[in-house]
Amino acid sequence: MPYPAKLNPEQILDAAQDLLETSGPEGLSMRTLADVLGVRPSSLYRHHASREALLLALGERAALALREALIGGANGEDARAEAEAASHAYLDYARQHPHLYALLLLKLDQLPQGQRMGTAGKQLWNTLLDVVGRLSGNPDDTAHAVALWTFLHGFTELERSGMFGASGPRGGLEVGLAALLGAMEAAHPTRNPAS
Repeated sequence: MPYPAKLNPEQILDAAQDLLETSGPEGLSMRTLADVLGVRPSSLYRHHASREALLLALGERAALALREALIGGANGEDARAEAEAASHAYLDYARQHPHLYALLLLKLDQLPQGQRMGTAGKQLWNTLLDVVGRLSGNPDDTAHAVALWTFLHGFTELERSGMFGASGPRGGLEVGLAALLGAMEAAHPTRNPAS
């Protein structure tokens, strides 16, 4: 099988993402990906040194896509409505792309030696920090950003695992989100001059 001249990193990532989303992580191997692309597996190693490196690249792509979802959710309304919309966009992304979302959470010991999530993860964090900062009035409000991310991720994982059961979360998402966003809003110096 000849090496196709048009094979490029984006084409490889597109095919890998399709495989991941349809077959899950167990369905994504270098051999399967090569078959889909019509190349030899060795051709893929010219672009990605290993399956783990490919997963890392897909994780970067997922971080950028989630960041875009947050930005799309926070569409210029007031800060509270933006934070609520961004939170729902986060949950929607995690529901629609569960395998890509899982790649955002690769443990550092699962990554190839010396590799870490790159700039996309940092951009995602900064976007979340911006959303929170507009609501709380503190552009570096790490505490509230961590609290919101923890809440959204925890809800996502409980929902994905089926822990809510047949009755569902029974309004727990709205209660928790309202409490968190209310605390951020109350922390804003112009809304609470005593703080």
